[in-house]
Parts: sequence; structure tokens; C-alpha cells
Amino acid sequence: MQAMILAAGMGKRLKELTSNATKCMVEVNGVTMIERMLSQLDRRNLERIVVVVGYEGQKLMDYIESLEIRTPIIYVNNEIYYKTNNIYSLFLARNYLTEDDTILLESDLIFEDAVLQRLLDNPYPSLALVAKFESWMDGTVVTLDEENNIKNFLGKKDFEFQEIPKYYKTVNIYKFSKDFSRSHYVPFLEAYSKALGNNEYYEQVLKVITLLDKPEIKAEPLGQEAWYEIDDVQDLNIAESIFAEKEEKLDKFSKRWGGYWRYPQMLDFCYLVNPFYPNQKLIDEMKANFERLLCEYPSGMEINSLLAAKYYGLHKEQVCVGNGAAELIKELMESGEGKIGMIYPTFEEYPNRKNQEEIVPFFASRPAFRYTADELMEFYEDKDIQSLVLINPDNPSGNYIEKQDVLKMADWAQRRGIMFIVDESFVDFADTNEPASLLEEEILQKYKTLVVVKSISKSFGVPGLRLGILASGDEEMISVLKKRMSIWNINSFGEFYMQIFEKYKSNYEDALERFKEVRRTYVKELSACPFLEVLPSQANYVMCRLIGNKTSRELAENLLNKYNILIKDLSKKKGFEGESYIRLAVKRPEENQKLIDAMRTEFGV
Repeated sequence: MQAMILAAGMGKRLKELTSNATKCMVEVNGVTMIERMLSQLDRRNLERIVVVVGYEGQKLMDYIESLEIRTPIIYVNNEIYYKTNNIYSLFLARNYLTEDDTILLESDLIFEDAVLQRLLDNPYPSLALVAKFESWMDGTVVTLDEENNIKNFLGKKDFEFQEIPKYYKTVNIYKFSKDFSRSHYVPFLEAYSKALGNNEYYEQVLKVITLLDKPEIKAEPLGQEAWYEIDDVQDLNIAESIFAEKEEKLDKFSKRWGGYWRYPQMLDFCYLVNPFYPNQKLIDEMKANFERLLCEYPSGMEINSLLAAKYYGLHKEQVCVGNGAAELIKELMESGEGKIGMIYPTFEEYPNRKNQEEIVPFFASRPAFRYTADELMEFYEDKDIQSLVLINPDNPSGNYIEKQDVLKMADWAQRRGIMFIVDESFVDFADTNEPASLLEEEILQKYKTLVVVKSISKSFGVPGLRLGILASGDEEMISVLKKRMSIWNINSFGEFYMQIFEKYKSNYEDALERFKEVRRTYVKELSACPFLEVLPSQANYVMCRLIGNKTSRELAENLLNKYNILIKDLSKKKGFEGESYIRLAVKRPEENQKLIDAMRTEFGV
């Protein structure tokens, strides 16, 4: 068996990275794509490797010759690479196809060894590796029948988004038997090139072949095996996170701050949302209005304030809507003067917006990180602070202060002239007998120094819309804050969501009850794990202390590398000082169970 690599292209979309080198010489985590691919092939005891070069061909050949590759390498030069596509590159190398069974690859791929093994283990002589179509994918798409025969190669004009569940993306790795190349591929390649020219793609030939009664090529769908096609700098960035070294992978993913929809096989227990909302009818209503919302401007701040205020029974003058709570926190922190009290450990978005010398910290008592309203008031009674931040329930500890006690703090703060900032982004998840939120007209009017921050994104499970609100009875402060915001800080999708979400209020309440049931079961099952100390939580996450020798960093790395599960390692957060605490989101029961099973395996339980 031999391998053939198509490496003649210019890789224009990688811009300066390919200004004087071919695409496959771009590095992914310090190793060029071509070196990685050749090394993987070199371990397969192949007869030879044929490399079709073109753009910067001599530089590529010199580079390959500098590598310690034992397998003989033959080069084919596409001198007119700049005006042809890969069908011509393959045409130039066609005679080699007929001499031996061939693994055909494109040079802009990165994949784990298991991908190649999947191809070789399948006894069928001619195969196309495919993967279930995902949102990040681009390029050739196929459909399969029940026996994994390729029914059709779809062009762009044939692609229907509603049919995505039926689609597979070609991985651009093929296995051609020499008999298939002789009887099918090469004759059709020659005829196609002669009839339609050389500015086409080699998959077009396969498309024609699949129309035959016996095409002699099947598809092999991949499962969990990792691969990525690199066409531009974004692809490169994603590939570097997927194929990072084990000890670097967690940091690379953490620094992305989300966007994990690009990794559909990963389970995200790090970021915190409502797993049972929005309901399908609300989603369908959003979909039905998608085109109009996409193509028209949203309203300005005053309209969005009106929509949010209407839902919570407030006046629009009391409400400022933000592009997520994070935008509001930034503006609030940066506009505030004087020293500020903060409870550690905390949500870093608050302290990150202040100079450290401005922060007067309160450290929650270990090991449970519990604290009360009385303890906070006693601590700050003699401190010179102009504002105080309370996250309730707390992030990451899940500590919760009852509403009547928070109101005691509001009264205390007002008497002292302290701005009391209560972040209740997770309060809807609290299991209480009465509404726990402070977003009430009477409360805001009574406590003018009270500021309430709430993440709609988290509570309502719509983080992609980026919605948050800030409310206060200090209408002058709200007015100043609005003037600091962009007039169109909320897009049309977020605005429309706020326009309709009131009519789904009962669905939201049902979702919260469902969530509380699942959390109770989740906490019970986590508590049964001998390697965990589970702390009480009224939020949509649970903080745990690891018992034993394994650190939180080790556990987080192993879960990501082995199981594709992302959790929050808290060891680097201020207030933990390297101790082994983790934060686990509450998700759907089947997902929660996958996490628990993975952790039990890691701890040998």
C-alpha cells in the first residue's frame, strides 16, 4: 500500500502564514501539518508516499527531505497550480494510483491516529471517510444509505439546512484499491478532465462514479475520532485547541471563554445555563421571525428597557439592559468611585474591573465557604467602603442568603450611604417558598442605594443572545449608565426575545421546578461519591472539594482529554490558594450521569 498527499495549493485564506510557504507547512501547536501527517504515515510500513507539490514546491520538498521519514517519497510537480484545482494534481499522479492500493489525503488535515486506523481496519477495499455534518464544517457533503453506500455528492446549490441530520462531510481521506483506480477512478478522471477542464475538484469524479449501478466505493462514518480541516486562521485556532498536548489542552479551552458549540462532542460542565429552557415553542417562534430580525435594525435602549421592565413589573427608568450581565458589570465597576467590598472567592468579572488597592476583601470561611448577612455587616461595619458586591447565590460556592436577610443588608447599606450591588443571576434556581428576587418596584423604591444585576442569559438558558439587566430606584444613576451604553447594544434577536418571553412565563416556571428536581438527584448522586465533598448549593451548579491525592487540575485535565468533558477547576481562583475544589454545572440527567460515571472511573470507584 502507498499514500498520496495533495499539497499543491496556495492556501490564500491563511494569508501571511502562507505568503512564502505552502499551507501544509503551517504549524499546529509547533508542528507543521505535513510533518505530522508524514510521521503518521511513516509508521504504517507503506511502500512509498507520493506528494503532489506546486506552490512553493521546492521549499516544501527541501523541508520534507530534512525530516526523518523512512518511507520512500516521490514528488509530482503541478507547475500550473495557480490556475488549476486539485483534480489536476491528482490527474498528474494518476499512474501511481493504478500501481498500488492508495491512501489519498489532502495536506491541510490534522487527525489522530485512530482516524487512519479506522480506514485501514475496514476490509472494504475502497472507502471514503466521512463524519456527521456539524456546524463548523465546510466543503463536500454526501448522503448515505443504510449500507453506507454513498447516494449522492451534494453541491452548494443542493445543500438544504433542514436536511443537515442526514448529511455527512467527507474527511478528505480515502482508500482506493488499485483495481478501483484502474477500472473506475482513473478512466473517469481522465474523461472528466478532458471534458470539463482542470479547474475542478477530484470529488466531482467520485460523484459521477456513485451514479453507477456498482460504484465500488463505500463510506466509513467516523465516531469520536478527532480530525480537523484547516483552511483559515480560525480553523487553525480551533485545531490547536483540539490537538493540544494533554497538559495544555485545558488552558487552551478555558481561554476561549465559550464558543463550545464548535466542539459538538464535548460536554460543557463549566459554563452555567438553564438546561430545561427555552421550550420548543418559544424557539419555534424565534425561528419563524429569524429572517426579519436578521435583516432589520433593533430598537434603542429605551425600548429595550421598557420590554425588560414590563416583564419584571418595574418602570423603564429603573432598568438598564445590557449585552449580557458582563457589559453592565463592566460599566458599573468602571464608573464607581471609592473602595468596594467583595466576597472571596467570587465571580472574577467584578474584581477584574477594579484596581486591587480599591478592593476590601471578605474571605468566606473554609472548608464550606459559608457566610451570613450578619457576618458581612459586622465585617464591613468599620470599613471605609463606598459600595459592596453580593452575588446571591454565590459563584462559585453556591452560598445563599435568604431574601429577608439580604433586605436587612440593603437597609444597613442605605443607612451608611453604601451602594449595595446584588447580583442575583442565579436566584431563580433557589429552592424557596416565596419569590427570592429583589426585582420588585416596592423594594427598589425603598432602597435607593440598592442595585440589582441579573443575567437573563443564564436564568433563561439563552447565553447566545447575551441579555442582562441592571435595576435600581436611583433613576439618575440608571440614566447616566444608559448614556454610557451603545444605542444598539442589544441585537434584534435579544429584543424580540424580551418582547415574547412573558407569554412563556408558565413554561419557565415549570422548567425551574424540573431543574430543582434534577439538582436534588444530582447532589445526592455526587454526595455518594467517596472522593467528593459536595457543598450545598441553591444555584445551577455545585461546588465540590476533592478528597484524596488527585488534584482538581488533574481531574479537569483527565476529564477533558479522556472523556471530552469540561469542568471548572477552581484551584487558581483567589480564595482557594491551590486547594482542590471544582465547580460542576447542573445539566440534564443523562449528561450528569456521564460526568459522574467518568469521575468514578478516574477515581477507580
